[in-house]
Amino acid sequence: MTPIFARSVSHQFRLTLAVILSVALLFANKKLEPAREALASVLSPMQYVATAPGNLFDWGAENLASLSMLKKQNQELLRQQVMMSERLQRFEHLRQENQRLRALLGSPLHMDAKKMVAEVVEVASDPFHQFVVINHGSNNGVFVGQPVVDAQGVVGQVVEVNALTSRVLLISDPKQGIPVRITRNDVRVVANGTGELDQLDLRYVAKSTDIKVGDLLVTSGLGNRFPEGYPVARVITINRDDGQNYLKVTAQPMAALDRIRYLLLIWPDHPPTQEPEASAATTTEDVSQ
Repeated sequence: MTPIFARSVSHQFRLTLAVILSVALLFANKKLEPAREALASVLSPMQYVATAPGNLFDWGAENLASLSMLKKQNQELLRQQVMMSERLQRFEHLRQENQRLRALLGSPLHMDAKKMVAEVVEVASDPFHQFVVINHGSNNGVFVGQPVVDAQGVVGQVVEVNALTSRVLLISDPKQGIPVRITRNDVRVVANGTGELDQLDLRYVAKSTDIKVGDLLVTSGLGNRFPEGYPVARVITINRDDGQNYLKVTAQPMAALDRIRYLLLIWPDHPPTQEPEASAATTTEDVSQ
């Protein structure tokens, strides 16, 4: 390759030539501007092509980072949604329990009677046994023969007491009988369990008795078991068979015996003092005494 400056050219000549060319370019700068712009226009696509790989890499990295961040945010939102859904379910359950407890405490009870809320922990329901087990026992002062109610009416009475739990015989049990009276006219009858949670029988009701469908039956206070005035059942059917000496009357319990969970234990002013064997259930003989 032939050098631009020959070795024989002196350094002074080289410097002088460079200065002259520089001055010439300074004066010709404006005239060369169109040519420079045209050259830049021709080379600009090549500049974009040259920078495209770097821009593409930056765009891909940014999108990957955004996608990863969105996935993390989505997973976090899903986790929060599951947690909030679980909390919402628990809050709904607590709201329903709160409503049941409010209804229970607002039931038509004698305000001067001592009472305690108990929870059902076991249920036994068949045609021969109708009872539930509650989570209060002798340690809480529960006694055999104690009346038990819910927000709507009488549920039954305690027939067995342990230290921590008690067994409550439901009014639907075939061995259970409750002295009641009709609120409309104070006629006294006995409501007996049938083994069905939604049905009671009124036995030995004379045909001349003033009783109608829809009559409300409340405890009469006889038998020294249930305090007077607590709702028990409502008459739903009356069958007047000419071949029978008595009316066949059925009533529906006011208490929701098929879905009880919270109950109220009632302490009457004078609790019974009979032995457990003698106070297992109120029968028809209790009414006649």
